Amino acid sequence: MSNNSDNTQNRRRFLTGVGVVATTAALARNASAQEHDHAQHHGFTPANHAEDAWMDEKPGSHRIFVDSATGNGGMTALNYANNLMIGHESGYAGGKESDNAIIVCFRHASTAFGYNDAMWKKYGGVFSRITGFNNRETDGPWDQNPMMIEGTSFANRGNTIQSLIARGVSYCVCSKATQSMSQTLARSTGGSADDIYNELLANNIPGSRFVPAGVVAAARSQEHGYSLIYAG
Repeated sequence: MSNNSDNTQNRRRFLTGVGVVATTAALARNASAQEHDHAQHHGFTPANHAEDAWMDEKPGSHRIFVDSATGNGGMTALNYANNLMIGHESGYAGGKESDNAIIVCFRHASTAFGYNDAMWKKYGGVFSRITGFNNRETDGPWDQNPMMIEGTSFANRGNTIQSLIARGVSYCVCSKATQSMSQTLARSTGGSADDIYNELLANNIPGSRFVPAGVVAAARSQEHGYSLIYAG
């Protein structure tokens, strides 16, 4: 009887040992796989393109890309840029506005804010409809870029495109959305979409550049060390 009891206990010890070994091996394999995945991710180096080199040319110890895709979002992006600078200056010892390298992106329905007053005077009806901004005084479309007008009753709290340029903010404008805009304008005016597209490309706001697509610029900015903020 004693021999049978000993045999049973030995089998239990053996099976328990097998379980421990199997569990340990599984945990080791899982840890190894996690380390391999982490190493692959940690070791990733994005490709550098000459078209994105301008992002590295901006001075500053903090890089922020403020993305907007709606009319209200374009206005909010100006407020965010202002808040980033004053928050850093007032909340951090020795903080200066110039420490921030800030890019504001106008894409999708905010793209029209990337065109100058001449284009708004010519195509303001379409731009006002797309951005959702009408002149409250005339109850009609704007004939100049509303984000470049000082003293308006908008919620941009006096932050205009040009006032932020003076403080070091730069802008990028979606070329893909500009192409779509030119087609919309061509249908409403009977003009040539290609001609209007080239016209818009030649009339962007000061301190700005066209990028192939706003979403591409937003993604590439993170590869160049920018934090991404979406304004709406």
